[in-house]
Amino acid sequence: MKKHAVILAGGKGKRLRPYTVVLPKPLMPVGEYPILEVIIRQLAIQGFTSITLAVNHQAELIKAFFGDGSKWNIAIAYSLEDQPLGTMGPLTLINNLPEHFLVMNGDILTDLSYAEFYQKHIDNNVLFTICSHKRDEMIDYGVLETSNNKLTGFKEKPKHTYEVSMGIYMVSKSVLEFIPTNCPYGFDNLMLYLLKNNHSVAVNAYEGLWLDIGRPDDYLQAIETFDTMKEKILYE
Repeated sequence: MKKHAVILAGGKGKRLRPYTVVLPKPLMPVGEYPILEVIIRQLAIQGFTSITLAVNHQAELIKAFFGDGSKWNIAIAYSLEDQPLGTMGPLTLINNLPEHFLVMNGDILTDLSYAEFYQKHIDNNVLFTICSHKRDEMIDYGVLETSNNKLTGFKEKPKHTYEVSMGIYMVSKSVLEFIPTNCPYGFDNLMLYLLKNNHSVAVNAYEGLWLDIGRPDDYLQAIETFDTMKEKILYE
């Protein structure tokens, strides 16, 4: 089975400024590689045969670096947005998508097995599968609980745990019927639509490495983590 991936690489990387003033976010270095090259190497090693890069901001730099993908033994094509289309909107511009395909952000460092995630989606026979991760959020303040201007409770620097999307999805082609064309349409819009219309969405919880380098703290951590986990991340 030929495996195809769509990588969303068109963002402006506003959260990473000033780093992204010169380079687009997918070309930000992690170790000796841009983060997008790390992802492409992972996909090629795991049996993916083709990739579509959905590009917009500084698209020519990305095209010049990755070319046709022959350097990594994987076919790379490009889909250019004339306007920002959100997370899911760019899918409507891509022709000949297969029955099932991976969609992911181009700024993620993880040791997830994309091949296993791909197969689980097919085995579950669902429209959409989200890869999720538990994330702790620390509140760096003493949190007051009040009622009628009186203190009723107090928590010192509490921690909240959330299950969040990793920005990695498996999609069945029929989902494209629900995505409007020529307008921004995000992951949030699609999830709310699928829930409202009682379509089943699977969630694949993952406990391994996951960092979103679009966040400055995660980016700095990714640089350190890659040096110590390179062999595992690149399956060497």
